[in-house]
Amino acid sequence: MDPEPSQALSVNQSIELISQKLEAANLHYGHGAIDPQSEALWIVSKQLEQSPADALDHLDQILTSEQHQQALAVADERITSRKPLAYILGEAWLMGVPFFCSEQSIVPRSWIAELIVDGSLEPWLPADGKVLDLCTGNGSLAILLALSCPDIHVSACDISLPALSVAARNVDRHGLGTQVELLEGDLWEALPEPNEDNLFDLIICNPPYVNADSMKVLPAEYHAEPSLALAGGDDGMDLIRRIIAGAPDYLSERGAILIEIGNEYENFKKAFPQIPAIWMEVSAGEEQVLLIQAEDLR
Repeated sequence: MDPEPSQALSVNQSIELISQKLEAANLHYGHGAIDPQSEALWIVSKQLEQSPADALDHLDQILTSEQHQQALAVADERITSRKPLAYILGEAWLMGVPFFCSEQSIVPRSWIAELIVDGSLEPWLPADGKVLDLCTGNGSLAILLALSCPDIHVSACDISLPALSVAARNVDRHGLGTQVELLEGDLWEALPEPNEDNLFDLIICNPPYVNADSMKVLPAEYHAEPSLALAGGDDGMDLIRRIIAGAPDYLSERGAILIEIGNEYENFKKAFPQIPAIWMEVSAGEEQVLLIQAEDLR
C-alpha cells in the first residue's frame, strides 16, 4: 500500500515508489539510465540537487512532501511524453560529469566516454597534443577529454548550430573555453585545410550510424532526439565512409581515429573489409568501438 502523500518518505522509499510507477508504464531506457530503478534514482536526486551517485549515499534522508510530489510530477511527464528523462530535467550525467541537455542535441551517451576516463586512449594523447571530436553534438566527449587531459587542446565540430549552442553551454559550465574550441561545419568542411601545423594526434567520433531499418523501429524515446544525430543511411555507414576517407589528411604520422559504430559491426566489416581495425573493449563488448591507426589508412 502506497504511503499517504503527507507521510514523510525517505529517499529510498521515494525511489522505490517512482520505480514501480515507471516500470508499469513500459518505457524504454538507454539515455543515461538503464532501468526504472536507476531512472527513479536520477529523478529523486534532481529534487535534492545532488548527483545520482551522491543520492545513493543519502538513502535514509527524509524528503519534504513537496520534493516527493515534484519527483512524481517528473515521472508522470516521463510516462506521458515518452521523452528521454534528460530532456525533461535539462541535465544528463556521463561518467559522473553533469551536462546541460536539451532537444537541440542528442542526449550525452557514448561508449567512447569509458575509454577516455579509464585511460585507454593515453598512447594517442601526447603532452600538448591535439585532439578532434568530430560530430561533437552536446560536446560531452570533448569536455571529458579536456577534463581528463588538461594539457591537450580539443577541437570539436558539428554540422548542427543548435547542437553547438548546447555544446557551448557545457564548455562554459566546465570552464573550458580556452581548451575546447567549437567549430561549425559538415565533417571535414568545419576545419581549415590540413597542413603539418594543424594535424591531430587523435580523432574521436560518435557519428550518426543507425541503419535505415533500425531507424524505423526505434522506440519513441529515440524519435524525440534529432534524427540528424542518429540516421546513418541504408547500412548506417554513410557518414563513416566520408569520415574514414578524409581522416588520413588530418592525422599526424602516429595518430589514430576512434569511431563508435554501436550495433553496426557487420555493416562496418562489409563496408571496410580491407581496414585493420583495432576493436576496443567497453562494457557493451568488443564490437562497438574501433580504432584505426593513421598508418593503416594511408
